[in-house]
Parts: sequence; structure tokens; C-alpha cells
Amino acid sequence: MTTLERLQTILLDNYPLTREALTPDVLLADMEIDSLGVMELFFSIEDAFALAVPNDKLELKSIGDVVDYIDRLIAEQHGGNMEPGAKTGTAA
Repeated sequence: MTTLERLQTILLDNYPLTREALTPDVLLADMEIDSLGVMELFFSIEDAFALAVPNDKLELKSIGDVVDYIDRLIAEQHGGNMEPGAKTGTAA
């Protein structure tokens, strides 16, 4: 499962959206995810990806931005490796 697919699953669990609507170019604001929603999203990301998300101020505007950020954290914190069989990236 790619990072995008895993993020889509998290978003589908928390928002009334469809998987088809969750493409990398979709803006978080268009999904009505405000700054509090982004914070809650990152708590879910920490759990799902076994990551520590720093308290940095980020300008993540799209789903693709979030995927890229998750992949960067995976590379930094897990050496690019997740649990066996998991893939990262946006390619399906």
C-alpha cells in the first residue's frame, strides 16, 4: 500500500469523502480541513505510520504535500523502511 493509499484511508475514516476525490492535487482547504483538522490528521498519521511528527509550522496545502512530508519523515525516522511489505510514495 502506498503512502497516498494509507493517507486516503485515514481521511476516509474521518471525513465524508470518496477515495476518487482524494488525489494528490486536492487542496486540504477544499476538503474543509482547517488547522485544527490538520493537527488531528497528524495525530492519526503518527499512529498509522509509527512516526513522530515534529511541531514545525508547515505549509502543507494539498494531499500531495502531506504525502511528500510523510515520505520525508519515513526516510528520516525509519531509513526509508516501514513494516515489511509496506511501500511509500504516491505511485499506485
